[in-house]
Amino acid sequence: MKKAFLFVTDLDDTLVYRTVGDDSALPELNQLLSQHRQEYGTKIVYSTGRSPLLYKELQAQKNLLQPDALVLSVGTEIYLNGTDTQDSDWAEILSPGWEREAILSVTDKYHDLVRQPDSEQRPFKVSFFLKQKASANVLPQLEAELQKYKLNVKLIYSSDIDLDIVPRTSDKGQAMQFLRQKWKFAAEQTVVCGDSGNDIALFAVGNERGIIVGNARKELLQWHNEYPADYRYLAKSFCAGGIIEGLHYFGLL
Repeated sequence: MKKAFLFVTDLDDTLVYRTVGDDSALPELNQLLSQHRQEYGTKIVYSTGRSPLLYKELQAQKNLLQPDALVLSVGTEIYLNGTDTQDSDWAEILSPGWEREAILSVTDKYHDLVRQPDSEQRPFKVSFFLKQKASANVLPQLEAELQKYKLNVKLIYSSDIDLDIVPRTSDKGQAMQFLRQKWKFAAEQTVVCGDSGNDIALFAVGNERGIIVGNARKELLQWHNEYPADYRYLAKSFCAGGIIEGLHYFGLL
């Protein structure tokens, strides 16, 4: 008996290629998910580091399915059913102790931190570019200094360049749990998909089924090897092809 499941996926280099790559498996995956949603009430969620602006660009470019919820800006914003208004319950969870100005006054002292464009600075996210060679030095210092001011923050560094400072209570994993509880899906009827460091939060939060695509980055593979789990699947195929492989493996399709 097939049942509804909650499908949560990262976008860049997980569902689709960020730059060039073979997205030929995407129409098949779209078809499978769309049909499953129609017949069983499956929910589709995109969880990405992208801001609303960059998400819209990708959606147009790759012809993405309309999701039931969007988790944007590394888990700091949730939009339900195609609306442009942030979910206020989630915003309320993130607000206590979040002080943007205080964070900026600390980060201003670090020359290695280059502010990302304005579109990427969000209500609950401050973002910088930080080169990998400087990161080993900068990250521990910055973290210690932010903690000294007792700010509600955590640092997420991914793809050897992107540094996001977000509220401690937010990340892709906690946003996924919030939606899972809202829609009343069990962990075993939830599947999460990712390829990089900022997706670890999706895989580490509970015992939801996990699909790591075949083209995953070394930081995620290293974590997967250190913390193996039988409810996580390492696909051989890349991007959408790897997701289809994983959905079959878990018997969800």
